[in-house]
Amino acid sequence: MSMDLSLSVNGELRRAPAGSSIADLVRGLELDPAKVAVEHNGAIAPRARLAEIALGDGDVLEIVHFVGGGEGVSAVTDNDSWTVAGRKFTSRLIVGTGKYKDFAQNAAAVEASGAEIVTVAVRRVNVSDPKAPMLTDFIDPKKITYLPNTAGCFTADDAIRTLRLAREAGGWDLVKLEVLGEARTLYPNMVETLRATEVLAKEGFLPMVYCTDDPIAAKQLEDVGAVAIMPLGAPIGSGLGIQNRVTIRLIVEGASVPVLVDAGVGTASDAAVAMELGCEGVLMNTAIAEAKDPILMARAMKLAVESGRAAYLAGRMATRKYADPSSPLAGLI
Repeated sequence: MSMDLSLSVNGELRRAPAGSSIADLVRGLELDPAKVAVEHNGAIAPRARLAEIALGDGDVLEIVHFVGGGEGVSAVTDNDSWTVAGRKFTSRLIVGTGKYKDFAQNAAAVEASGAEIVTVAVRRVNVSDPKAPMLTDFIDPKKITYLPNTAGCFTADDAIRTLRLAREAGGWDLVKLEVLGEARTLYPNMVETLRATEVLAKEGFLPMVYCTDDPIAAKQLEDVGAVAIMPLGAPIGSGLGIQNRVTIRLIVEGASVPVLVDAGVGTASDAAVAMELGCEGVLMNTAIAEAKDPILMARAMKLAVESGRAAYLAGRMATRKYADPSSPLAGLI
């Protein structure tokens, strides 16, 4: 008589009949194999082979999906698009999918923002409630580009592992990389960030990378394979706005890949400033999600990005030390 297998699934003890495959386990948990990714004993289990991979006693599995998380900008005209890693977008606003009261509000905010890209966190499936709503039920990844995000990762290895799972879950190679230094400031650990960027680029990923507002570090990231540089404007979730316009401008001037301000935006004027500095776009989450009216704020951010982009393209007037009359003084009565 065959014995049941003892398994660890997302940190919980589970049992499965001997001879079961990973696909059998996933279906037994009432999960849709098309909406999850599976790590089996530390290695990605290809979705196409889930039915072929037999489970063994003591196996350790992680089953993940996309949830709200992470930190949108509509173009001034239809012709004013931007490109990252060969992919064209008309919206210059990227929005996060965390902190909303529910997925429905999140979806409404994305629509109001005009965003074409949303960042998503990769988290364990709740195997105790497999029928719980998923982000993909509200924001269609066939219509909106999902940007898997390594929010919450504090080492290069954790970030790399997370994105390998993300690629298996959705097939995405365009990803948002962040490796944090510590929990209080959520500032990036640039040593680990550089290492993760290099590894991911060699594995065929296209990393858009959260980093310090340091022109030297930004260029180093580009040199090892970053397809976009994403310097912070201020600490994540702080709403303080862009604290160092000089270094953001220097990063923009020195980069040959898109530069997008990531983190710290608090209100529409902050988004406009980022665009006036020449950034290709802005990434934000808390500024919209924690507004008293997130839908209205999403609309405001859309307009602010458009306005800031238009001002950048127009070319601002020179600043002067003293007044300069708009009307000529000659010929006064």
